[in-house]
Amino acid sequence: MMWTQWGGAWAGSVAAVGMALLLARPAGSLAWALPVELEPELERRSRDRHRRWRLLFQAAALVLLVLAGWRLRLTPALLGACLFIIGGLLLAWIDAETGYLPDRLTLPLLWLGLLTNLGDTFAALPMAVLGAALGYTALWAINQAFLLSTGRHGMGYGDFKLLAALGAWLGAPALPTVVLAGSLLGLLAALVLRLTGRMQAGQALHFGPYLVAGGLFALFTSTDFL
Repeated sequence: MMWTQWGGAWAGSVAAVGMALLLARPAGSLAWALPVELEPELERRSRDRHRRWRLLFQAAALVLLVLAGWRLRLTPALLGACLFIIGGLLLAWIDAETGYLPDRLTLPLLWLGLLTNLGDTFAALPMAVLGAALGYTALWAINQAFLLSTGRHGMGYGDFKLLAALGAWLGAPALPTVVLAGSLLGLLAALVLRLTGRMQAGQALHFGPYLVAGGLFALFTSTDFL
């Protein structure tokens, strides 16, 4: 059902561009407003910096959505992929800019993943449920071990929920790819930031954008896209 083809590659790409244009403005508003609900002081942050993040988000979303439209063609599955891409990028943007991963985005993304996979769209439903459970508990366990050994939290609960959402969309077998790709990208980013003096020793690195990047890598290298 989700792979019923209504049009070819060009139709899928055009539909994806339309969705990107339709959701670009609401996404920018959410990226500004949701963190303020968690921390009112964030309303004073630089609007110029926020606009730069918006341009980066819009460019990444447009490229990825067009690629998804071309590969998946005009199918119901394309709609699911577009929601996953936009939701993931929006969470990456918010975390990179503010350090927050709002429940009002992570939890709906998780449930959308499970609903999308009712028809085994990107993962079999049992694997999607298992992916959500393992995604949360794996990072929670790692954080608990880090807390016991250092007395500090290594990551926040938003990261646990984000990986649970990625697992719900991609299934449990994709989680090692997501975590490995995200960790490698995070380590590379930390190295670059340290070498350029923009990150100090002991400074926290927001892990959400790299988890999202790992999730997008897993999605675009899955058999559905090849």
